[in-house]
Amino acid sequence: MTDADDAPWLTVVGWGESGTAGLTPASREALQAAEVVFGARRHLRLLPPLAAEVREWPVPFADGIPELLAERGRRTVMLASGDPFWFGAGATLARHLAPGEWRSLPTPSTFSLAASRLGWSLEGVTCLGLHARPLTRLRPHLHRGRRLLVLLRDGAAVAALAGWLGRVGFGASQLHVLEALGGDEERVRCLHADAELPDDIAHPVAVGLEVAGDGPALPLTPGRPDHWFSHDGQITKQAVRAATLAALAPMPGERLWDIGTGSGSVAIEWLLAHPDNRALGLERDAERAERARHNARELGVDWLEVIEGDAAALLADDLADAPPPEAVFIGGGLSEALLDALWPRLPAGTRLVANAVTLESEALLAQRQRELGGELVRLELSAATALGSRRGWRAAYPIVQWRVVK
Repeated sequence: MTDADDAPWLTVVGWGESGTAGLTPASREALQAAEVVFGARRHLRLLPPLAAEVREWPVPFADGIPELLAERGRRTVMLASGDPFWFGAGATLARHLAPGEWRSLPTPSTFSLAASRLGWSLEGVTCLGLHARPLTRLRPHLHRGRRLLVLLRDGAAVAALAGWLGRVGFGASQLHVLEALGGDEERVRCLHADAELPDDIAHPVAVGLEVAGDGPALPLTPGRPDHWFSHDGQITKQAVRAATLAALAPMPGERLWDIGTGSGSVAIEWLLAHPDNRALGLERDAERAERARHNARELGVDWLEVIEGDAAALLADDLADAPPPEAVFIGGGLSEALLDALWPRLPAGTRLVANAVTLESEALLAQRQRELGGELVRLELSAATALGSRRGWRAAYPIVQWRVVK
């Protein structure tokens, strides 16, 4: 068998607005030797004449994968923007291929080109690809003086970004609009988010964002103030939420089940703890379920999943094959039936935290603590309030919290 026989059939070539002028010799060689070349329309317009069959990659992106895989065994090139493995197509393609089937030949990413144009130190900049993701993913990163590089879908998305920044108090931010970087039509313009934006912003486009304004930064520690969450009163209050998150002890990459999620505040704070964290909320009330989704979107963790229905029934049906959690919080709907349905489902090592406020639910937690172990903690909070011409302490309902590791 020759070396050519062992070579990967697919080469993912990083492609920029300079076309073949920006390619390495290895990338040029792969293009010349290709039998089939795939690429988006904007990539193909920069191709020189080739002996290969040239095919436009369809939209949506996933529709092109079966076509690509059907060419297995032929010398195939897939054109992908810049560095295919930095907010690019590379990782998506690699999931469908064995390691020996492909190789990647990157060119400088849009982030690298943008940082070079602006003179920004790339390691000190937050880089985000928001082609198909909500602009609110930026919310945890907004604080005065922060720099971000953001890839956007088109000029309309730049205008939407500017408008959203104004609504959340950061309209004074400076936008460096970078179009067609690396190509003959490259253009860099500096604008303010609260100014009127030009209507001729061309794709591909990135924005260098220098955050400024009077908008509030999202606090870093668990137990964010209640006003960050839209709610109808059914919310785990700030101080109790801080203690609850401390008991849940989120670690990177872990999954939470938040039962009786209400406003979603505990699940959202779990997700804010680390970008690799995942959370599933169970909520029987449809209006509260939608409110939790809304809160998650507004605070930049739109990947919170919320399922509507009775928790005990969901555990038996919809969640029968769901990935198991590392931690579970019961903030609402606590009952004997729920605990009976939940406990056998949990793998060893799962951390369970349940909060109770009524005498009946306190008694249930006390019973389960005697049977299953763990610890009971009573949280009592008082706030100073007016008492005639003086002040006194007004106590909130005490919370009994059961913390146990299965």
